[in-house]
Amino acid sequence: MNAFAEPVIQARGLVKHYGEVRAVDGIDFDVLRGECFGMLGPNGAGKTTTVKMLYGYTLVGGGSLSVLGMDVATSARAIKARTGVSQQEDNLDPDFTVRVNLMVHARYFGIPKSVAGKRADELLGFMGLSEKAAARMSEISGGMKRRLIVARALVNAPELLLLDEPTIGLDPQSRQQVWTRIRQLRKAGTTILLTTHYLEEAAQLCDRLVIMDRGRILVEGAPGALVAEHIGRDVVEVWGGGDDLLAHVRARDWRHEKLSDRIVIATEHGEEIHQDIAGRFPMDQVILRHANLEDVFLKLTGRGLRE
Repeated sequence: MNAFAEPVIQARGLVKHYGEVRAVDGIDFDVLRGECFGMLGPNGAGKTTTVKMLYGYTLVGGGSLSVLGMDVATSARAIKARTGVSQQEDNLDPDFTVRVNLMVHARYFGIPKSVAGKRADELLGFMGLSEKAAARMSEISGGMKRRLIVARALVNAPELLLLDEPTIGLDPQSRQQVWTRIRQLRKAGTTILLTTHYLEEAAQLCDRLVIMDRGRILVEGAPGALVAEHIGRDVVEVWGGGDDLLAHVRARDWRHEKLSDRIVIATEHGEEIHQDIAGRFPMDQVILRHANLEDVFLKLTGRGLRE
């Protein structure tokens, strides 16, 4: 990614309150032209609220927010004309067919009917939905609906595409199809902002990302760089071993986390540690694996469940 690329989104001190709740708490970030930028975080982190401010659905509560070189406070209409939005919610019209859903959405952008029809057919092909063009919403699967919502977001050929949990609830095959289309869009030059709870999705698709929690940005960077900085190359997970193993880990000063059912060790020397433990202690199970983005996420945001 070109460090000197033009910012498509610039947020400085961005804030949003809902009563006493500070949903977005003074965040700064840039999204550069042509990149896929991810926003990760637990439920309630502020991701969706941020996305809603980007396309004018929710008013900015404080700070500044520029999209496509325009202030969202004064140019929301112009920004929407050049932006595509795929929302979490299934808000497709159940009374229309798959194709008509796209045609009706095109009217909001003043796209002539002939152009809209051609565009709809292209998008149905792009998202693998051509055979379902005449089907109603009750006749297609949840995965197809998610792909249709993404297709609808592309009707106006947007410069900026906002994808809020685009693959939520999809089976692995459908998720892979959406990933392929996102990669194609990025390769064609579309700037993409993606929120997701799927850590593998973020690692696969995002050039850079932020991890948020309680309205604040905790870290920002490329997925691989964040893993290297906060975890290292390897993770060794050990079940069993008892207090003797824990004392051994502490004596070696290995970076570790003691969980209720296992010890998790982050290291650059996974093979050596794996062999050391396996040769000294009886245990239930020991696993050596590469560190990943999920390890970073859990380290920074905790392992407790969120409502």
